[in-house]
Amino acid sequence: MKTSAQIIGLPIISIADGGQIGTVKLLIINPEKGSVDFLTIEQEDVAFGLKAIPFKKIVGIGEFAVTVEDDRAVIDLAEIPIANQLVNKQIRIKNTKAMTRKGELLGEVTEFFINDETGEIMGIHLQTEGRQAILSSEWVLTYGKDILIVSETAPDSLLDDADMLAEKIEAPIHEANEAEAETAAIEEIKEQNALKALREKQMELLQGKRVKKDIFDLNGHILIKAGTILTAEHIVKAQTEGPSVMIDLSMNVDA
Repeated sequence: MKTSAQIIGLPIISIADGGQIGTVKLLIINPEKGSVDFLTIEQEDVAFGLKAIPFKKIVGIGEFAVTVEDDRAVIDLAEIPIANQLVNKQIRIKNTKAMTRKGELLGEVTEFFINDETGEIMGIHLQTEGRQAILSSEWVLTYGKDILIVSETAPDSLLDDADMLAEKIEAPIHEANEAEAETAAIEEIKEQNALKALREKQMELLQGKRVKKDIFDLNGHILIKAGTILTAEHIVKAQTEGPSVMIDLSMNVDA
């Protein structure tokens, strides 16, 4: 999670050639989504036109730089209607007033927090009467040019520490990792059960049958000689060698 101040002014680096494309000038807010959709670029060698990078093209936002794959991530805002529309809305968040939907002033927004992986606005930093506090974006109803409208229950939902917003990012990732691990474990159990069932079926079909030709292991040595009446031990040896040996054995026994 990053504040807007931690992003604005960072150099933008191309991973492809290690060159600096420019620096972050502005964060373009999408008020409907509650996210940063574009970063505008300040470039010394560009006199005309506003350039930007879509947030989805960003590889990472570190302490010292924003990285992109290459300079093809840069777009001309004049060529992207939706980007132009967002720029013209001039949503700034910082230095706006936060007001409840019933018209009560909550405080002044002095900063906002961004999920640096997705661009989602996680919350705002407020200067309220007598204290500084954090408000999660879930309580923000409208991102306006001059006013942020928040839920009437927002005053009771203020946080003292921005770390609590960071936990909102980490918790879903942790839950997703746990769910992924659980799914993988379930799939592994299913595969093991399927393999066990297959081997039991092979044992049932082959045990007691006579082998018609020599069966070789994976190293080319005779594993089971022609004429052998198959026991459980023979079949387990073939199963241990793998599917190709088992197929050879299955196709060369008396019906």
